[in-house]
Amino acid sequence: MKTIEAIVLGAVQGLTEFLPISSTAHLRVVPSLLGWQDPGTAFSAVIQLGSTLAVITYFAQDLFSLAKGSFIALKTGDYMNHDLRLVIAMILGTLPICVLGLLFRHLLEQDNSPIRSLSVIGWAAIIMGLLLFFADRHDKQSRSLAMTGALDGLLVGLAQALALIPGCSRSGSTLTAALLLNLRRPDAAKFSFLLGIPAVGLSGLLELKKMLDEGLSNSGASALIIGFIVSAVVSYAAILLFFKFLQHHSLKVFVVYRLLFGVLVLVLSRFSIIK
Repeated sequence: MKTIEAIVLGAVQGLTEFLPISSTAHLRVVPSLLGWQDPGTAFSAVIQLGSTLAVITYFAQDLFSLAKGSFIALKTGDYMNHDLRLVIAMILGTLPICVLGLLFRHLLEQDNSPIRSLSVIGWAAIIMGLLLFFADRHDKQSRSLAMTGALDGLLVGLAQALALIPGCSRSGSTLTAALLLNLRRPDAAKFSFLLGIPAVGLSGLLELKKMLDEGLSNSGASALIIGFIVSAVVSYAAILLFFKFLQHHSLKVFVVYRLLFGVLVLVLSRFSIIK
């Protein structure tokens, strides 16, 4: 992989990981449009670690507060503490994607797997875009993040498992579920991002270990490092801008983008312009 490819793919990953438009789909489609080789599931998963680092950095104070609050709650037996409830929700929300990811790991890791086909990506982008539109228009967005509990975590976690299908979008599916559970947009986004830390991080670390065990060339290692760094920087900027955007806007622009993206992928693949 050339340096320019690693930079572009790192930027694509960083920009699309936390926006509800599917990073996996874009990492599959963009190289095809540019005439590059598919970077594969392993490369995509590893540079997602840059996004994980970005979200940990952005929410460092919140994560520390959650850990401290949960520890005190466990020590004092205050099991209704909102920090502890949120941590439990995050743990339960991580289980579905981990279990299903392990069960279907062989299928998901194949670069030529049917689940990575352009038709699947196109239809997934369209269907999930319509669901996001419905959820964003849901007019009962009245709950704060402090009100989330175990059931919320499990339900949003089940939605997160849809991200195993390229085009669904992890942030998009979790945002959709959180909005339908009446969380306010900024709180739904925050829960979505926090929930992604263990899921995306574990996936990336597993793929990194596998690549290191199999051996990496100097050029391969350089491409990963460059992709990781660019992904981390762009991801942090995307998170910052996304939260500012949500303060005054709905998610309609992302719905329109998903529909156009899905239709474009289906048309271009139908006429073999992208493969």
